Amino acid sequence: MTPPPDHPPIPAPRIGVLIVNLGTPDAAEAGAVRRYLAEFLSDRRVIEIPPILWQPILRGIILRTRPKQSAHAYAQVWREDGSPLAAITAQQADALRSLFGDGVMVEHAMRYGRPAIADKLAAMKAAGCERILIAPLYPQYCAATTATANDAAFAALAAMRWQPAIRTLPPYYDDPAYIVALKASVEASLKALPFEPQAIVASFHGMPRRTLELGDPYHCHCQKTARLLGEALGRDLKIAFQSRFGRAKWLEPATDTTLAALPGKGITKVAVVAPGFSADCLETLEELAIRGRQTFLDAGGTDFAYLPCLNNDRPGIEMLRLLLQRELAGWLPAS
Repeated sequence: MTPPPDHPPIPAPRIGVLIVNLGTPDAAEAGAVRRYLAEFLSDRRVIEIPPILWQPILRGIILRTRPKQSAHAYAQVWREDGSPLAAITAQQADALRSLFGDGVMVEHAMRYGRPAIADKLAAMKAAGCERILIAPLYPQYCAATTATANDAAFAALAAMRWQPAIRTLPPYYDDPAYIVALKASVEASLKALPFEPQAIVASFHGMPRRTLELGDPYHCHCQKTARLLGEALGRDLKIAFQSRFGRAKWLEPATDTTLAALPGKGITKVAVVAPGFSADCLETLEELAIRGRQTFLDAGGTDFAYLPCLNNDRPGIEMLRLLLQRELAGWLPAS
């Protein structure tokens, strides 16, 4: 049917894929970090303390002291094209876009900072996306990562009169495609090293132990990922948890104390992999590759290597293509 001449333009129907990662400040300077931390640390999924108790601490202490320290850390890993996490996530979207073709619109967004999830969903809907797959790139499910990304998407949808149909990517911590991609990436990185590691530490982002007690499956997902990857590599991995914050009891063992203890046990050559991160970021490039290395060497270690995330390398992109294509089944034309 031909629409009347005064009818608003109607874009051709398309399918959308929105990959989502955590977020990053716009610049490696204190003001930008302060804005980012204010949004991040005000999320009730991230900080499960009543706002009436937490906000005075956040505004009165943390946002006055932490931004300068964090800005220095960001400056050590900042790239010409910006934050590593933002740049790599954009590259992942570009690579996927070329694989799915014109009928599928692939975009990326950040849960905190820019590009915002709400802005991207609105742009995709305006471009004709009547069906959108929201894909938080967190292999292991956690309320503070996967759930809050979905929360932001659903909040944006609540403001839309004409909503697109929505699917969300489930966690893929034990998916064979994910384990195959990790194995290929780790083996390629190990092959390029000038030494043979005596141990491989699998470092995951830490969470307060209370999240496990409340039923969050994150700890179990991390354990299974490490076990499956170890089996695929034919060697045991030492699991640890990084990025502790505040005084609460966190998941253990801690990555920094694990690295500090290894030389005393006769392990002086180590490699560290971060299977919970889909793209390299501050927590991998500064906390592990720089500070983790120094911790290990100061304790008597001789050789240290940080093994990169899947990023936009071929194994990682192929894994994402397989996962996304599976979730798009019934929406994509039969091939």
